[in-house]
Amino acid sequence: MGELILIRHGQTEWSRDHKHTGLTDIPLTAAGEAAASALAGDLAAMPIVAAFASPAQRAVRTAELAGLAAVGTDPDLAEWDYGGYEGKTTEQIRQQRPGWYLWRDGVIAGDAKHPGETISQVADRADAVLRRVSPLLPDGDVALVAHGHLLRVLTACWLGLDPAGGRLFKLDTGTLSTLGAEHGEPVIATWNVPPADRAVPVSR
Repeated sequence: MGELILIRHGQTEWSRDHKHTGLTDIPLTAAGEAAASALAGDLAAMPIVAAFASPAQRAVRTAELAGLAAVGTDPDLAEWDYGGYEGKTTEQIRQQRPGWYLWRDGVIAGDAKHPGETISQVADRADAVLRRVSPLLPDGDVALVAHGHLLRVLTACWLGLDPAGGRLFKLDTGTLSTLGAEHGEPVIATWNVPPADRAVPVSR
């Protein structure tokens, strides 16, 4: 049985500056491109049978630089739509809403391009992705290139947790994580690993 390989896209200017980046489509920084390229060696050692990316250019470009082939785009892998909080930092949001915490308090509606999503809506998309890719795992690994909050919610869904359980899984840009099973139960195999920390290829 294969594993789900989760890849958070490389750094962008907004992720570097801690701005909530949902549907805004911005490119990788030079550092983000370098980190994505550094993933290629790790991924080449894995028995990947399929790969899917968010339609956002930061995810598609990460997949390309990481050497993934025949990558399909899946709109359900898009990041959480932050609505009226798009482009704002947590500190800026808390100036208007003291004590605000995304996982508990959610977002407010934005403009027509950023209507906002509840965590349940994000979880519905994550569950849809898992339903589609799970049948592929008997043949090998499946790579998903997407975004921090979406992948954290997806991980909670994989583990059978409440979607808000994603708050427990800090996830940095340009990292690899793997989800698998042990004794038939879903587990996290590795988490938030930068390429430089993988001294040897993964073997199973």
